[in-house]
Amino acid sequence: MKILLRILLCLALFLGAAFAYLNYRKPAASPPLTVKVQRTPERLARGKYIALLADCEGCHSPTDPSRFGFPKLADGHFSGYEFTRSMGLPGLVVAPNLTPDIETGIGSWTDGEKIRAIREGVDRDGRALFPMMPYQHFRDMSDEDVYSLVAYLDSLPPIRRAHPANQVDFPVPLMIKSVPKPVEGPVTTPDRADRWRYGKYLSTLAGCQSCHGENLAAGNIFTFPPAFQVFAANISTDRETGIGKWTEQQFLDKFASYREYVANGPPLVGPDSFTTMPWLSFAQLPDDDIRAIYAYVHSLPAVKKSIETHPKKGT
Repeated sequence: MKILLRILLCLALFLGAAFAYLNYRKPAASPPLTVKVQRTPERLARGKYIALLADCEGCHSPTDPSRFGFPKLADGHFSGYEFTRSMGLPGLVVAPNLTPDIETGIGSWTDGEKIRAIREGVDRDGRALFPMMPYQHFRDMSDEDVYSLVAYLDSLPPIRRAHPANQVDFPVPLMIKSVPKPVEGPVTTPDRADRWRYGKYLSTLAGCQSCHGENLAAGNIFTFPPAFQVFAANISTDRETGIGKWTEQQFLDKFASYREYVANGPPLVGPDSFTTMPWLSFAQLPDDDIRAIYAYVHSLPAVKKSIETHPKKGT
């Protein structure tokens, strides 16, 4: 009995020490840069493009979920959004207000703190951001592009819109502390002339693998109230279950087909045609960049996997 009690005591001490370590440790982080980003016309234009490519507003703006592609509400650009448990998350996850409002946005953050949050997933207080924010992919964002994105965010009109803090179930807050990683060394933008490498860069920032998986055929699930789901399609090069039969022109035409919705507003949709693919943002990408993405995607291995993107309720 005494031996058993000693074992239990040692186990309790070990678990207590492990919990204390996980609870109080900080995520890996580098000190924020001391840079003050200069707002040049070139950077503002590029930053607006990067925000479009990364679909920043897809999470950080209130949207109209009744219309195709979640169009952003005109009075709330970059003012934040709250994702709830009903969307399949482990609690309330807040995409914060990114406007320069001092009290409710990031107006009091330094540019270095913004850069670190975008690419390393650590806020100004050293806390890990919930990894629904794809900083694991944004760590590949070049120095100049992240400067441009910050310059663009700094130029936005401030919107006063407060949000609560994340309310995520235990032990998730402890687990996500291991996700952030410092960016080491300078990161350069690939040469546009290297279509494959530039296409890989664009698809990384666009989050193709965040939704479609590392092999582009994972079929990640998205749940929305009241009770329907959408699965990310197989966009690997498999000719039967993916997009292997698509030509470059067909790929380009698919993106271009939604430009009318951007210009004139998207239609109302029901569960059968609901999509989380940010077509309204991607439709605005230049044709050459879409071709570069095609070059990269169509260089990857084919994965045979049939995915029903809009499963019927009860099946």
